[in-house]
Amino acid sequence: MTLAIENIKAGYGKTQVLHDITIKDIQGGAFVGLIGPNASGKSTLFKALAGLVVPSSGKIKIGNDDVTHLRRRDRARRVAYMPQAFGCNALLTVFESVLLALKQTTGWRVKSDNLDRVSSTLDTLGLSHLASRGISDLSGGQAQMVAVAQTLVRAPEVILLDEPTSALDLHHQLSIMTSIRTEIDRKKPVVMAALHDLNLAAKFCDRLVLISDGNILADGPSDEILALLEIGQTYKVETDLERTGRGALYVDARLSA
Repeated sequence: MTLAIENIKAGYGKTQVLHDITIKDIQGGAFVGLIGPNASGKSTLFKALAGLVVPSSGKIKIGNDDVTHLRRRDRARRVAYMPQAFGCNALLTVFESVLLALKQTTGWRVKSDNLDRVSSTLDTLGLSHLASRGISDLSGGQAQMVAVAQTLVRAPEVILLDEPTSALDLHHQLSIMTSIRTEIDRKKPVVMAALHDLNLAAKFCDRLVLISDGNILADGPSDEILALLEIGQTYKVETDLERTGRGALYVDARLSA
């Protein structure tokens, strides 16, 4: 299974945000980091892929299927999207909210394997202890981790995560990213995540796509992209790409003099 984005233009009303976005041959089992400064078009691209924004031109293909104009409900069976802002329903427990996310794409009759799937997802993400907690009782970071669970439980072909670690402390950032990486290795979906932390991107992503002002500036293996001068230029900082004593990539950034 592959995801291909071909010459996508999209925006809001008369404001065009994305300009001929092309990202080819994203393979199942790949973890792609979408990086770039604020207001560069990352969220708009995810909304176009999820069917929440209709492109004015271009194609979105999953495998051999053109899904560009597929109805949102049908698209949701193949593409799961976690936005930056997510609502919390005070009447639901964590378990119920994740089960509801699953049932939106599988029909409303609850089966025993649905319950097992929810339990397994919560366990994988280290959230089992929150299963009976009310959504309204969660901290912002806990609610964000539940939103990731709501996305992963559906086991779609394409998973879109818009800043999945923004509200998390360091431990939970690493925990969530490790769990996502495990999910990718087990089930081979395409996963794209918009990330601001370049060192998290370096640690977990196979491929990085650099976007700015609605244009793709670079696309390739993480180590190659992070070494480009365009990284510093795009973020308006100076950067050096180094390796730690364990061989991990590290981006050292500082404000330009």
